[in-house]
Amino acid sequence: MHLFIHIISIVLSCIIIWKASDGFEAASSYIGRNLKDGVRGATINAIGSSMPELFTTFWFLFAMHDKDGFAGGIGTTAGSAIFNGMIIPAIVILAVLGYGLAKRVTVSKKVICRDGLSLIFAELILIFVIKGTSLSWWHGLILMAVYGMYVVTMLSSMSEVGDDDGIREDEDKQTQHSIVKSLLTLDLKSVFIRNGINNTNAWTLLIVTMLVIGGSCALLVYACEGFAMGLGIHTYFVAVVLASAATSVPDTILSYRDAMNGDYDDAVGNALGSNIFDVCFALGFPLFIYTIIYGPISMSPNTVDNITELRVILLVSTIVAFVIYVFGDGMGRVKAYLLLLIYVLFTLFIASKAYGAEWAIEFGNFMRELIPE
Repeated sequence: MHLFIHIISIVLSCIIIWKASDGFEAASSYIGRNLKDGVRGATINAIGSSMPELFTTFWFLFAMHDKDGFAGGIGTTAGSAIFNGMIIPAIVILAVLGYGLAKRVTVSKKVICRDGLSLIFAELILIFVIKGTSLSWWHGLILMAVYGMYVVTMLSSMSEVGDDDGIREDEDKQTQHSIVKSLLTLDLKSVFIRNGINNTNAWTLLIVTMLVIGGSCALLVYACEGFAMGLGIHTYFVAVVLASAATSVPDTILSYRDAMNGDYDDAVGNALGSNIFDVCFALGFPLFIYTIIYGPISMSPNTVDNITELRVILLVSTIVAFVIYVFGDGMGRVKAYLLLLIYVLFTLFIASKAYGAEWAIEFGNFMRELIPE
C-alpha cells in the first residue's frame, strides 16, 4: 500500500511539472524572442525547463544530507542528461516523421557541434572535478564557472536579430478564462497573461512556474526515497531513472513543441543545453550552497563507485549520441531507434546494478577503469 502511494506521488509530481511547463514555454519564448541560431533553446528554454533538476538536487541534498543526498542529486542530473540526450531527440524525430512534417529532421551542424562539444567538455570537467571521497564549495564553483563560460560563448556567437516585441504581443493575446478554473488546472499562463504578454507578466509567470515546480520536486524527492525503501534498494538508483525522467518533462514538452513548429535547432539545442545546465549549474549550485552552510561532503567508497561509473557512462553515451547526430544527412527513424536502444540498455544496467547483478557490477568496474587515477 505504501509503495502504491509513493508511485501515485511520483505520477502527481510529473503531472504538476507537465502542466506548469506550459507557463515555462510562454514566458521563455517571449523573454528569448530576440535570440536565434538555436541560442534560445540552449539558454532560456534550457534553463527554464531544467529548474526541476535544480530543485530536485537541492531537495536531495538538504533533505537527505551528505553522501546520500549528493548521490541522489548527481543521479537525477546525470540521469536526466542521458534522458535528454537520447529520449528527447528520438521523440522529436519520430513525431516529426509520424506527422509527416518532414522526411528527415535536419539540425544545423553549427548547433550540434557547438552544443555537443560544449556538453562533452562539461562532462569531462565533471569527471575530473568530482573525484575523491570529499567535496567542497570550490567543486561547485568550478562547475558553475563552466556553465557561465558556455552562456557567454553562446551569446557572443549569436548573430544580431531585430526586435519583434510587437509581433509577440499580438500572438500571445488569449481568451479570458476563469482564474479559479485556471488555478485548479494549473493553467498559469491564463492566470498571469490576461491581456497580452509583456516583460513584467512574462517574468512573473516564469518565477511562479519555477516555484510551483520546485514544490512538486519536494514531493518527488520524498516519493523516490519512500519508493526506494519499499523496493529495498538505494535511493540513488531510483533517482537515476524515475526522478531524472520526471524532471525532464519540461525539456521534452518544449523540444516537442519547437519541433512541431519546425524549429529543429531549438528542439535539439534545448536538449543539449539542458544537459550542460544539469551537469554544471543544477549540480554545482546546490553543491556550492550546501558545502558553504554545512561544510565538505564525505562520501563512502560505494557512493564514489556509483557516481564515478555513472559519469563515465554519461560521457560515453554523449559521445555516441554526438556521432549519431553529426554524421549523415539529417536524422531519421534508424537514428531515433538507436538512441532509444541506448537509453533502454542504460535503464537495464541501473536496474540490474540496484539488485547486485554480477554482469552490471563487472560493467561498472570496467567503466571506472576508463578514468586514469
